[in-house]
Amino acid sequence: MYKVLLIEDDPMVQEVNRQFIEKVNRFTVIGTAGNGIEGIEMIRELQPDLVIVDIYMPHQDGLETLQQIRTEGHTVDVIAITAASDMETVRRVLQNGAFDYIMKPFKFERLRQSLENYHSFYSKLKEKEKLTQKELDTLLLPRGTEEHGALPKGLNHITLQNILDYLQKQTEPISAEEVAEGVGIARVTARRYLEYLEKCQKVKMHIQYGGVGRPVNRYIITKNAN
Repeated sequence: MYKVLLIEDDPMVQEVNRQFIEKVNRFTVIGTAGNGIEGIEMIRELQPDLVIVDIYMPHQDGLETLQQIRTEGHTVDVIAITAASDMETVRRVLQNGAFDYIMKPFKFERLRQSLENYHSFYSKLKEKEKLTQKELDTLLLPRGTEEHGALPKGLNHITLQNILDYLQKQTEPISAEEVAEGVGIARVTARRYLEYLEKCQKVKMHIQYGGVGRPVNRYIITKNAN
């Protein structure tokens, strides 16, 4: 479970963001702060895994807070959720190591995808002590380049690769529900990726009949899939 600290001065926005975050598996909000000064104190006390911070706040804004987090050497990761859209702010936030930058107003799907990317990124890092260039590219390129090719809206390369890695380990066709449980994503999300992989001919679908109810679609990776 990832421990999340919210730093946001608007109580209504704070509550909406909290509800959004806790709708995503593995993420829980352990505290909220109304400005950067309170946020830094809570980071010291609670030691969260992830901070979600606004930029425009009284007393100490999000950028100053992010800079202080780095100056003090906290290893916590940061996602900015803010109405700030000017290039200078975006550049400075990213230079200070923010994992993602989400502009208000945003939809739940955008935050969900960011948190899933975060989980996928760190899950992959924990698997090995060292990475090859190809493995590192798989982690980093989806965040800024399209070397792997464009994916349909709502899909990302990290989750796609996690699904392919999981399917590589299977000797028999498995269902979307089994993929979802194995990879740690929602079943509807797993189904979207599997349908995309089938269109790309990287998996084959087998329809399993029998028993009461609808037939079950089961998937197995093809020999030429990477």
